[in-house]
Amino acid sequence: MPLPRLELRSVSKSYGDAGQRVEVLHDISLTAEPGSITALVGRSGCGKTTLLNLAGAMDFPTAGEVLIDGRSTASLNDRELTALRRARVGFVFQFFQLLPTLTVLENVELPLLLAGTAGSAATARDRLRWVELEDKAGSLPHQLSGGQMQRVAIARALAHSPDLLIADEPTGNLDTASGDQVLKLLGDAARNFGATVVMATHSAEAAAIAGTRVQLRDGRIVSIEPSIERSIDRA
Repeated sequence: MPLPRLELRSVSKSYGDAGQRVEVLHDISLTAEPGSITALVGRSGCGKTTLLNLAGAMDFPTAGEVLIDGRSTASLNDRELTALRRARVGFVFQFFQLLPTLTVLENVELPLLLAGTAGSAATARDRLRWVELEDKAGSLPHQLSGGQMQRVAIARALAHSPDLLIADEPTGNLDTASGDQVLKLLGDAARNFGATVVMATHSAEAAAIAGTRVQLRDGRIVSIEPSIERSIDRA
């Protein structure tokens, strides 16, 4: 039987020393398969972003294990972690995180250049074509709308065809039409690229595209339920 793409086994995360320790996540167990979309929902401060950081190997649990294709992230050395993040994980952030002095094409191409990937410019242009922004390749980020910047961020996150796509409030700063377009792209990333999408969101519309909805409260999983996925037509 194939291994889950992502698995969290009894994961807890705390910060601070013994006298002032704050536990942010408590005994979290969760799996996500290739091509699936999982939505993490709950109030601000419930642990969603911390969980995403653990899932994307940007941080490590205090207790328990995070496994990607059966391998614990805590077992990887610095070189292996860098390779994992560059080759197998993509990140989409609420505030886009585009480099302001680089063109749209250069922003999308950057992860490929860092990884030493051949044909990086052609691949970056293909990803821009996929998000329907090839005509903005020479523009700077400040010349784009918020929805366009998030679409560029998705193109960048998918430049290296990652196995795991981590999205933190991807529609949080967007209007409804732009948000729906971004959600359509995230759904396509799972279907067309086979990416495992794990998304933190306050948005009921965003959670509705997920196959699995994970409700968090005070760092604990309250429920894991299948969602009724909705189709979003491109705006």
